[in-house]
Amino acid sequence: MRHLPLAVPVLLLLVSPVAALAAASASTPVSTTSSAPHSVSRSALPWIEDDYAAAIAKGRAQHLPVFVEVWAPWCHTCRSMKAYVFTDPSLQRHAKEVVWLDIDSENPRNAAFRKKYPCEVLPSMFVIDATREQATLRWIGGATIAQLHTLLDDVHSGGGTPPAMLAKVTFADSTFGAGDNAGATHAYEAVLAGAPAGWRGRNRIVESLMYAYSRTHQDKEAVALARQVLPDFGRTLSAMNVASLGLDAAVSLADSVPSAAQAVDIHELVLAGTALVRDTSFAAAADDRSGEYISLLGATDAFHDDAAHKAVAAEWASYLEGQAARARTPDQRAVFDPHRFSAYLELGQPERALPMLQASERDMPDDYNPPARLANTYKALKRWDEALAASDRAMAKSYGPRRLLIYQSRADIYEGRGDKPAARRTIEEAIAYAEALPESQRSATMINALRKRLASMATS
Repeated sequence: MRHLPLAVPVLLLLVSPVAALAAASASTPVSTTSSAPHSVSRSALPWIEDDYAAAIAKGRAQHLPVFVEVWAPWCHTCRSMKAYVFTDPSLQRHAKEVVWLDIDSENPRNAAFRKKYPCEVLPSMFVIDATREQATLRWIGGATIAQLHTLLDDVHSGGGTPPAMLAKVTFADSTFGAGDNAGATHAYEAVLAGAPAGWRGRNRIVESLMYAYSRTHQDKEAVALARQVLPDFGRTLSAMNVASLGLDAAVSLADSVPSAAQAVDIHELVLAGTALVRDTSFAAAADDRSGEYISLLGATDAFHDDAAHKAVAAEWASYLEGQAARARTPDQRAVFDPHRFSAYLELGQPERALPMLQASERDMPDDYNPPARLANTYKALKRWDEALAASDRAMAKSYGPRRLLIYQSRADIYEGRGDKPAARRTIEEAIAYAEALPESQRSATMINALRKRLASMATS
């Protein structure tokens, strides 16, 4: 395949990353609160856990909005927020400005909340008017401490939005908060069209618009916006997020052989993303930098550039290892487990994941994620008995929709062992479990995929 428009610059940037990698590995994820190597991360905020009714009642009684973090135990960005961001003591100045509600999206108790406030991406943060029970703002993805301060300042005082724009911003945020992504794209476009020069709220609006574009598959618009704003965004976390979303959109637009124009878009966004992911002059969560590496991997895949792909994966793995080594608590270290495992798979070296996952299972005995990932690691190594034993341990602790992935991995393990009847029984159990989930957690797409797999087993 011809891929000269991108292959040469990608290789120049990514095949020889040693000097840049040393700098990137030294970056600080976010501030932390403990130096004890085995301490537990503690939130700086008075969360109400998994009780929407109590949070709304408190909000009404105190005339406060409700700030909601929707997360899941398997979500690496969610874990990063809990281990690194919500532990920061500087957030205590906002403690009495809102009611804090923590929603585990996998917990069946929260099924009614999930139905009322759909979440396509985790983590998602909402601000809810307690009187009307309507979302007035939604933030998708993780946030640094500085971003969270800005977001909360916006909620509390309008964040310096010019009075003439306040109605437009409020409407756009409410539309996005209600999950109307298509309507939000138009509303945020209108905000940007009338935004004054130098308005500090512009970055947040652009990021929200980029996310809305991604959810409505408006890839051309996302690429155009990214290329338009990046020269003005400088070296900032917002710039890195926009570069990542823009690159994902550009790759999504590309055919099996990208056109010359698509290659130019991808090339420019690769240049921007590579420079930003290695730049330690601005604060960014390590999890966000890790996401940029994933976008860069997608660019190498678009051009079937195996050498560049391996180079990016190697740099990504080394970066994550450096961050994990600097973690101060088991919770912080485990944040990097899923992406480290993915990087090792990309390198064809799944065995490198074993020590970290074994440590996480020891340190967090109630967490189903370490044994579930160990099962997948042993599966990749074709160590079937150890994979099945790890799967047993994960099954004993798992709950919610994520359990379905453990079922599917378990069926893979049985098939690897040559036990087809056990694999079929496992998929049958998965279908029954999926159909019994609450409506807001039930996925017709997943159920159909499981039924299709079961049908293929019957004919094989």
